[in-house]
Amino acid sequence: MFRPKYPETPTLPTVHTPTTAVPTVQYNHAPACSCQHTTAPARPTGALSGLNAGTVGAVVTVGIVLTALLAAVAVTAVSVAVAAVVMRSLLASQRRR
Repeated sequence: MFRPKYPETPTLPTVHTPTTAVPTVQYNHAPACSCQHTTAPARPTGALSGLNAGTVGAVVTVGIVLTALLAAVAVTAVSVAVAAVVMRSLLASQRRR
């Protein structure tokens, strides 16, 4: 459900009309080794090809948690600053009496 479906690329027919007769030379090279190589399955390449729904969900969750923690620290710092100002005011008015 969350995996993208890529459209299949159509293969265009190759039409070659030579303008001048150029002899083609074919080289028959021996293989470098005698083992059987298989090709890797085709995968979409791009900047975000390795991401899936679980990865995106984890990143969003971590971002929300970190944002909530940052907001909690900011609110705590503001409340401590307000409490310090109030305490300073109370102590200063008490000294004047």
